[in-house]
Amino acid sequence: MSIHDKVTLPVSRRHFLIGASLTAAGLLIGLRPTPSSAAPEAFEAGAFIRIPPEGKIVFVMPSVEMGQGIYTAVAMLLAEELEVSLDQVELEHAPADPARYANPLLGDQITGGSLAIRGVYEQMRKAGATARVMLVNAAARGWDVAPETCTAEAGHVVHAASNRRAAYGSLVEAAAAQAVPQEVPLKPATSFKVIGQSLRRLDSPEKVNGTAKFGIDARPDGVSYAAIALCPHFGGKLRALEDAPALAVKGVRQVVRVEDAVAVVADNTGAARKGLAALSIEWDPGPNGTLTLADLEGRIEDAIEGSALPHINEGDVEKAEAEHGPAHEFVYRLPILTHTAMEPMNCTLHVRSDGCEVWVGTQVMGRARQAVADVTGLPVEKVVVHNHLLGGGFGRRLDVDGVIVAAKIAQQVDGPVKVTWSREEDIRHDCYRYLNYSKVTATLGADGLPASWRHRVIGPAVMARWLPAFTRDGIDLDIMAGAETPYAIANKHTDFVRHEAPDGMLTGNWRGVGATRNIPPVEGGIDELAHLAGIDPLEYRRRLLQHKPRLLGALDLAAEKAGWSSAPAQGMGRGIAVAEDFGSFAAMIAEAGIAADGGLRIDRIVCAVDCGQVINPDTVEAQIQSGVVYGLCAALYGRITVQNGAVVEGNFDDSPVLRIYETPKIEVHIVPSSEAPGGIGEIGTPGVAPALLNALFVATGKRLRTLPIDQGELRRV
Repeated sequence: MSIHDKVTLPVSRRHFLIGASLTAAGLLIGLRPTPSSAAPEAFEAGAFIRIPPEGKIVFVMPSVEMGQGIYTAVAMLLAEELEVSLDQVELEHAPADPARYANPLLGDQITGGSLAIRGVYEQMRKAGATARVMLVNAAARGWDVAPETCTAEAGHVVHAASNRRAAYGSLVEAAAAQAVPQEVPLKPATSFKVIGQSLRRLDSPEKVNGTAKFGIDARPDGVSYAAIALCPHFGGKLRALEDAPALAVKGVRQVVRVEDAVAVVADNTGAARKGLAALSIEWDPGPNGTLTLADLEGRIEDAIEGSALPHINEGDVEKAEAEHGPAHEFVYRLPILTHTAMEPMNCTLHVRSDGCEVWVGTQVMGRARQAVADVTGLPVEKVVVHNHLLGGGFGRRLDVDGVIVAAKIAQQVDGPVKVTWSREEDIRHDCYRYLNYSKVTATLGADGLPASWRHRVIGPAVMARWLPAFTRDGIDLDIMAGAETPYAIANKHTDFVRHEAPDGMLTGNWRGVGATRNIPPVEGGIDELAHLAGIDPLEYRRRLLQHKPRLLGALDLAAEKAGWSSAPAQGMGRGIAVAEDFGSFAAMIAEAGIAADGGLRIDRIVCAVDCGQVINPDTVEAQIQSGVVYGLCAALYGRITVQNGAVVEGNFDDSPVLRIYETPKIEVHIVPSSEAPGGIGEIGTPGVAPALLNALFVATGKRLRTLPIDQGELRRV
């Protein structure tokens, strides 16, 4: 079981109380009655619903929208219980306010970990239901009828017996004067009108017509524009700078220095970038100035046999190994990866003596606000963060390094300044998914099934820095996600060797997080064992998953839709991978092989997912497809290299992503379920690489255990 699947997360008491108070807010709906001396401006159900006397109902979004469809999904939850359609509402970004908008499962205002819907599913429904009950009660009292004789329909309260009807807006004053009900009934799934429907995304029209506002679109009055150069070397600093050539560029206002960066501030982005290019900068590379990727790979290779912290120990692995040897050992090596979101890092700030305004797209609103307060020395309540849509997150915007450096620059600039990173700076100063190696050791019983399983994970402890609540006894629980396998193996042992990146190289969360590190060695290892046992890989997994009905159901559906029982095309192979994480269960089958010209050929990827109660089927399909494409990018091209203590790659020419013509057919099939919703933003990524590797083994007989896929190695079969 993964940390993401636990209902109760091991958060600190402070975080627990914050989350509980927000959950209580969702239960109690804390209304704000309007003073009787004033006309009601709006009826507010907690922090999430605002019903004005006239006009559309406002839903305040507790999570951030970064392309995953969360705004539409949350709006659907609220609309379902409030009995309104989505064309009757408009959406509003939540402000930075962790005390009110924290995700109850994380105890902070965070959008990540596929916990957005899982954290607020009940909370949002209860907010909508409470508002509905109070509006019905207000209408019933005014009509002097029993509330149970009234119904809510399409933004109105209706009393059919007397043919009376009142719009929600007309009831706000009476509703706001009521006590908040402590318990409200939620609709049964059989009565859903909105949840489960394939509805159009609420954010799509503005994204299509160009009016949507991302962080990079912020343009407060009087804004200037900054182009930035960050020290390319991990842990390096600025040594010397000749800024006269930049200041000579028309439109350049000033050159700003901080300890490890330089920014050119100008009237427009073009002048800022031209001024930056004219600078003569000398960097101090620091202690990592000679570091190479070979050095980093050598270090983690040495760590494989290092001291490890035990994670899971079930049965008696040593006894099983002694009885069922020989042991089969597989080492899987995963590279450094970058996020490459389409919107590069940016942040606009206006620092004043009495406060600060920030315009940014971030997955961590509260942390961004606190970071600016820390840099400027302002009280946190004096920092106002204006949230925006994100042009991709994938975990990159779970860190606030970009906000911090922008705040340092803005302190030296009069008026608001927009600090925008180039694509090169974005790639060369990411919070990388660092090198991750895994050693799997297993023995087979007389029936060919695993008698023992060891999995050693070697990599960084991101959560020790980012969210210590996700650690236990020195182990990063996120990086271990999935290492224990979902399979029925009586004797299991998993352990963790902590191996960090060099100082100055930021490592962080990457879409799919720990599962993307562990599903490849697990699913590759299981496939290798099936081959050694001479058992069909599908049947092998089926025998080991009888205790996991939801995962088995996804596997069977994927196999049916992929036509597993039929032979693949000549020269092609099919490969399987399953993943259980984020409260969801997924199976993936890839069809791949070598084309006539010797290149890699990927024809189809078939996915089946059981993510519990589906909010919007279109969103599920889109997110799984997106996760597959993201996983394919990494499997085929993802690899950051290092020379002289600096990242070599800088743009899409040397850090490519999947092109449209390279993208195979992606089929998504949803397993019907009435279970609690699971996450969908990340479950589509972890299984891509192992399914592809397993398919290529069938097609070529070559077992690859290092990513990205070396197509030259395949051609040497």
